[in-house]
Amino acid sequence: MAERNVHSLGFFGRKSLFSMFSITSIFFMLSLLFVMLSTGRHHLFYLNVLPKSKILALSEEGYPQSSTESDYVSNERTFNKYDLLKCNPSKQILKVFMYDLPPQFHFELLGWKAEGKRIWPDIRKMVPHYPGGLNLQHSIEYWLTLDLLLSEFTDNLDGRSAIRVHNSSEADVIFVPFFSSVCYNRFSKVKPPQKRITNVLLQRKLVAFLTEQEEWKRSGGKDHIILAHHPNSLLDARMKLWPAMFILSDFGRYPPTVANVEKDVIAPYKHVIKNYDNDTSDFDSRPILLYFQGAIYRKDGGTVRQELFYMLKDEKDVHFSFGSILKGGVKQATSGMHSSKFCLNIAGDTPSSNRLFDAIASHCVPVIISDDIELPYEDVLDYTEFCIFVRTADALKQNFLINFIRSITKEEWTRMWTRLQEIENMFEYRYPSKDNDAVQMIWQAIARKVPAINFKVHKSARYSRSPVSKEEGMKSFPLPKNIL
Repeated sequence: MAERNVHSLGFFGRKSLFSMFSITSIFFMLSLLFVMLSTGRHHLFYLNVLPKSKILALSEEGYPQSSTESDYVSNERTFNKYDLLKCNPSKQILKVFMYDLPPQFHFELLGWKAEGKRIWPDIRKMVPHYPGGLNLQHSIEYWLTLDLLLSEFTDNLDGRSAIRVHNSSEADVIFVPFFSSVCYNRFSKVKPPQKRITNVLLQRKLVAFLTEQEEWKRSGGKDHIILAHHPNSLLDARMKLWPAMFILSDFGRYPPTVANVEKDVIAPYKHVIKNYDNDTSDFDSRPILLYFQGAIYRKDGGTVRQELFYMLKDEKDVHFSFGSILKGGVKQATSGMHSSKFCLNIAGDTPSSNRLFDAIASHCVPVIISDDIELPYEDVLDYTEFCIFVRTADALKQNFLINFIRSITKEEWTRMWTRLQEIENMFEYRYPSKDNDAVQMIWQAIARKVPAINFKVHKSARYSRSPVSKEEGMKSFPLPKNIL
């Protein structure tokens, strides 16, 4: 009897446990369903698969978007703004502190005379003229400075990528308004009654000024923007100001420890020839297959020009000749490029030249023969969509280049010609600046470097609170590690 009671209790115990488990499971499933319905669909996605830029996205009015608003951007809107977001993912305005350097460092170099203690021209009344000719191709500092000055007089931020701020602690970067390229072009020789070269003197003054500023000491110069677009500009000061971000045309005359693509920004030349407005040409209406006009005998890597000249000069539909800006040279080059399908951009004394940007303005498909060239905004712009790249070693093989160019079909050329017209605005310098033109693209390129700058500044400050060692030792200026 006792044994039977034990079996009965075991049976009912198991049945009770099963019932409790079933009821608990049902309540759990109902609770989970309730939570899913109440919180909405979008919480089913893991946040780490969403683009990080959404967290920093701004609304159309410039105010931070809520997470819900950011996550529900329509497909159409995302597609239309893809190119802009790719250039400047957060759509944030770069805050720039600009030193009030004396006029001798900037607009006085253009002939502007300051009245009284005025530092900057009143650009609402008059904008100082920049000298023409080949001076213009390296005029980048002029356009960026004007853009910062203008930002103080406008409330409309449409198409604007940077604004000037007057508190350096609020700034993302520190801008140094020294017109180094025009200073080199116009003041590199002693002009009586002067006894010293203005270009050298101003560089010394600039180094002395910057290294005494609290902003420079705070970051070691890492967040400073210095323009040296002409390859020979800032020749004396570059080795002392190397921690800063340089805005350059290329790295041809810089050791990689002083200037490199990770730290610095490559900016386009300002093209010299006229734009091809209302271009109605096509493949068949451009009679010249391949065009080059310029200096042929160059030093360093530019000797390839001479070799290609002798290879191509007798080809019937190739124009390869000497030329300069003098005696109507710009007018001739404009007409020639507008009439050509392909335009050669060959390395000269340095890897880059203005000829690439003249070709873009002409909608003449560039053929780039320069193995060490660095190109503006290449992190967001695919040059293979509108340029042809040829290795120097291949170009110098007999008949390789001309046969390669002749093999490009009408359809391929038309596709690149169309793309040239779509991107040419990115290489246009103008005042006032416009959305995604060269000025705004350079600011955006600088903005993309800011996280790396902050990383370096923060890392270098790790031991700033540590006690200073009292040990005596040799002290020297901190040069790059592999400068020797």
